[in-house]
This record gives sequence, C-alpha cells and structure tokens, in this order.
Amino acid sequence: MPGLTVVCLCDGVKFGQLCNGNPTNSRRTSDRWGQGHYGARRGNREHKGLDIKCSDGSAVYAPFDVTLNGRAIPYGDPNKAAIDNGINLRGKGLCFKLFYVSPDRTSGSVRKGQRIGTMLPMQSVYPGITSHVHVQMCDRSNPTRYF
Repeated sequence: MPGLTVVCLCDGVKFGQLCNGNPTNSRRTSDRWGQGHYGARRGNREHKGLDIKCSDGSAVYAPFDVTLNGRAIPYGDPNKAAIDNGINLRGKGLCFKLFYVSPDRTSGSVRKGQRIGTMLPMQSVYPGITSHVHVQMCDRSNPTRYF
C-alpha cells in the first residue's frame, strides 16, 4: 500500500544494565577466542549475537520489564556443561535470549533492574576469554542497535 508506514514497538528501545559491574553494557572486543560483535567469524559460521562483558559469578539483570519464557540452551554439549544455560525473554516488543546465565527462575514477569540470574563460569570452558553474556535475538537479527 502506498504511503503505509510500519512502526515497530521496539523502535527506540535501549537495553538497561545487563550485568553487575558493567553499567554501560560495554562489549567484548577481541581476545584469543575471537571477537564479540554481531557477524564476527567463528570458523565457518557467523556469530549471531552481541557479547556484553560480565565477570564470572556476577548478577545479571533484566534490561527492561520482561517476561521470562523458559531456558535457552546454547550448546547442548556435555563438554561445555558449566556454561550451557541461558534464558528466553520478551519485552518492549523484542524477543531475545541471554546465554551463559544461570536463571534464578524461568517464568513470570520481572521489572527493569531486577536480578534474573548469575553469570556462569566462562573461564572454566574458555580460559582467557573476556567473560560475557551473549545477547541473541530470537530471529537471529543484529541486536547492536538496542545498545
């Protein structure tokens, strides 16, 4: 239809603080394991998320009012069991996942800034990596504009 404008409810949405100790959501840049930006090379595939720095054991917070929609399992690999956990979330018109987080619970609603889990021990699986929460949109689109 000519003149039709589609507006996403998520236009202008910005993530609040995800991790204790990182109030500005600074991103993982480059380390011996690679880079943390969306589209970074991972061997023969592309990284489909954005890595936000978070120290092992830190509290992880809701970036805005969200609904918790169950676990998100990044690998399903027993060799990575120490960090193979996460959570599915919805809020502000967005559907996204946070990987490497042990959720406090996996259902219900949470307000912006409330604790939703604990950062898992990335160093036990990837020694020397910049520990981080991996933010991945449910449709695997680029989440960078929300930060």
